[in-house]
Amino acid sequence: MSLRARLFAMTYDRLMAKAEEAQLRDLRQGLLAAAAGDVIEIGAGTGANLPCYGPGVTSLTLTEPEPPMVRRLEQRASEQAPLAKVLRAPAEDLPFEDGSFDVAVSTLVLCGVSDQPRALRQLRRVLRPGGQLLFIEHVRSGDPGLAHRQDRMNWLNQLVMRCDCNRPTLTSIQEAGFTVADVEHLAMYKAPSFVRPLVVGRATAPAGAARQGTPQLIRQDLP
Repeated sequence: MSLRARLFAMTYDRLMAKAEEAQLRDLRQGLLAAAAGDVIEIGAGTGANLPCYGPGVTSLTLTEPEPPMVRRLEQRASEQAPLAKVLRAPAEDLPFEDGSFDVAVSTLVLCGVSDQPRALRQLRRVLRPGGQLLFIEHVRSGDPGLAHRQDRMNWLNQLVMRCDCNRPTLTSIQEAGFTVADVEHLAMYKAPSFVRPLVVGRATAPAGAARQGTPQLIRQDLP
């Protein structure tokens, strides 16, 4: 376990506090209030979405690859969603059978996965036909000038926030076979200009999602 991972887990909530207060908390609540059925959230981090799930959720599975984050997630889940299942697993290798979930949630996660296309294929696989992907992601700007600035400043974003600020994530969602049902293009409040472009939306998994087999669950005991 790296010192950097520990420090990031310790400081993440403080780093995001102003943005959450100004905007993100409301966006999370608006997006997730309608989530229903069997729900999986990838990269659940410290559990910022937990208060946003409504009574329509019959089961909630939270995945997170980083052990320091998992510890914080388990603590928050025990307080706010004691019936939720917390697993240490990366988005690129979800240890679930095909068609296990009605809804998948990704909020500020697809910017940081190591293999974005693979993660999206995994989400397609574990969703039931017609299942919903709910997402909030900061993305590459459509403005060439700002996009160039994102490219130049991406090293800093990787250093501080451990993610890429210049990924064309909305295009990646569509290329993975999802149909984007609705999307809102926003600017993230209380954030540097190069991470402000934000998309909030809902996409639908195809009726015949590709089957890739179920990966083995990675080790969950934390050092």
